[in-house]
Amino acid sequence: MKQVLQNMKTGKTTVEDVPVPIPRPGMALIKTAASLVSAGTERMVVEFAEKSLVGKARARPDLLKQVLDKARREGLLTTVEAAFNRLDQPMALGYSSAGVIIALGEGMEGFKVGQRVACAGGGYAVHAEYVVVPRNLLAPLPDSVDFESAVFTTLGAIALHGFRLAEAQVVEHVAVIGLGLLGLLTVQIAAAAGCRVFGIDINPARVALAAQFGIQACLRDQAVDAAQAFTANRGADAVLICADTPSADPVELAGAIARDRARIVATGAVGLNIPRKIYYEKELSFINSRSYGPGRYDPAYEEYGKDYPLGYVRWTEGRNLEAIVELIANGKLQIAPLISHRFPIEQAPEAYEIITEKRKEPFLGVVLTYSDAVGTLTRSNVVTFNVQTFKRANVVTLGVIGAGLFANATLLPTIQKNKDIELVGIASAGGLHAQHAAKKFGFAYATSSDDEILNDTNINTVAILTRHDSHADLVIKALQAGKHIFVEKPLAITPEQLNKVSESLVTHHSSLITVGFNRRFAPLAQTLYSFLVSRTEPLYAHYRVNAGYIPLNHWTHDPGIGGGRIIGEGCHFIDFLTFLVGQAPVSVTTHGLPDSGKYCEDNLSMTFTFADGAIGVVDYLANGDKSFPKERVEVFCGGRVAVLDDFRTLEMIRDERRKIVKSAFRQDKGHFGEWQAFVKAIREGGEPPIPYEQLIGVTKATFAAMVSLRQGRQVGV
Repeated sequence: MKQVLQNMKTGKTTVEDVPVPIPRPGMALIKTAASLVSAGTERMVVEFAEKSLVGKARARPDLLKQVLDKARREGLLTTVEAAFNRLDQPMALGYSSAGVIIALGEGMEGFKVGQRVACAGGGYAVHAEYVVVPRNLLAPLPDSVDFESAVFTTLGAIALHGFRLAEAQVVEHVAVIGLGLLGLLTVQIAAAAGCRVFGIDINPARVALAAQFGIQACLRDQAVDAAQAFTANRGADAVLICADTPSADPVELAGAIARDRARIVATGAVGLNIPRKIYYEKELSFINSRSYGPGRYDPAYEEYGKDYPLGYVRWTEGRNLEAIVELIANGKLQIAPLISHRFPIEQAPEAYEIITEKRKEPFLGVVLTYSDAVGTLTRSNVVTFNVQTFKRANVVTLGVIGAGLFANATLLPTIQKNKDIELVGIASAGGLHAQHAAKKFGFAYATSSDDEILNDTNINTVAILTRHDSHADLVIKALQAGKHIFVEKPLAITPEQLNKVSESLVTHHSSLITVGFNRRFAPLAQTLYSFLVSRTEPLYAHYRVNAGYIPLNHWTHDPGIGGGRIIGEGCHFIDFLTFLVGQAPVSVTTHGLPDSGKYCEDNLSMTFTFADGAIGVVDYLANGDKSFPKERVEVFCGGRVAVLDDFRTLEMIRDERRKIVKSAFRQDKGHFGEWQAFVKAIREGGEPPIPYEQLIGVTKATFAAMVSLRQGRQVGV
């Protein structure tokens, strides 16, 4: 299928062939009929992408600071590679479309195949021939609403939410500053609600268009006097700012034309330098409207379809979408006069030349249209590339499931360096990231179907790089398909999942499996191990992790998806202790700081004991500062001391002699080493790179650590 993509590094807007996505539970697959190009949000994205690196840094000093902090922590080369990789990731443009449902995931009761719908949401209702959209971001369309009108539903919901925040009553005076698409929808909504509406803009053509809708409007330089006359010198009861400008002039104007104790709502992106004098004297209320309504930016609502009870939240994001559809169907919103340009999706770059004003012509609503053709797909859900493949003996033929940022930034570049790996196919749920990775790293094809990879007889090895909740199930399927398996940590997020994997390993013992515990393969880690290998007594190791804070709504914290931070990431550090000792822990005692509504069981101290008497401590902390180095390991044993500092330096002390080994330009955490070991084991038929009892034991230790935290006692592994 065809999809519009923005390259943030080159600034190019292109139309690419991308695999058709597959609907996950709670989502529908839509055949797009039309989509709306946003002259606000999308224009800002495109204009940012077109800036030079210096221009990007000036535009986003917050991101520049993050890059500099990362360089200090992890080294210059690692940081440069990560920054350029992030910029190289394709961005799907668009967030408002309409079309027909052609397939449904599980849990989509109330919708049916063949149903016409309006679609919303960045990353979902994108400019593509097919899109996958969650249930709460879909609004059914009656036959009386055409697709081109329906693509304005999302923008209409933004306007409607802003109007609701203004709490305007029947026959109150409402002023709207800015008569672009958002403003022209807002004036119609306010008029439909029985308000007296007044519009203001700097463009005479848009003032004239508002007049066609029966709205009194004027130019900016006439606004103060005209607004006073319109309100009989009382001032507006509510002012809605729909302008798009970095200037604070709209905010200042709103204060000037508002009545005493009026309500001012900003739905447009404007400068927020609020003049204190007039806002203080009138005791004005100012609200910055947040997009479509309650539910926006809540993953539980948007991604997983958990609706808010109507009795508590009357107008959610989804119900605002439905309300706009109803207003269009009833003729309260006139859409046709708002459309100034139409382009077929193949000509989408021309649409962006219009909205970024490279082509000097007036515009308002820019709509992309779609033909009935599927595009250049060669197989269902698959896009192939002109890549020459070589079937040689003793070669690992690899299929990858998952193509997110970590895969693109870290693992795929590492895998590409190994000449004994043949890159066959790569899959991602939406298809887009698989398509980008296939082109970038040289896979023969990209797909949105996991089964395409698992059932491909040309593939003998599968890398599973998806979210944590899918790891165990995909491992079992890959074992059943007779594949060797690399799975990113964790191996499982529940004891039940781990038991099923263990049983499957026994049944399908001809396949080799390893988990992405890369740190044990780092060059400095191997040097540390060699320093300790001749020890004759138990060791003590302390692993301090400055993990950094992540928001409570991050998917990692969700026990059903990420498993929590200790199961999802803490396993890395438990495995490193296991590597140094040579065996998995036998017990754990965990203590934690209070969460206090800010954290989620991610400020912990875990003390592990081992059968040989060794003790290992992992302090995993989310309450630090990310500019400080992330990881530090200290080991004491038999007259020896070793300190591994963030995989940049290793200091070893014995017999009063000190040796320091450094990694000057690049932090190496062992990703290349783990793949070297994995490929060697497959080709030579040797032992697995990490003993299975350690893979299983480390995973069990993460479960035991959380039980110990919650029950306040030592727990056996």
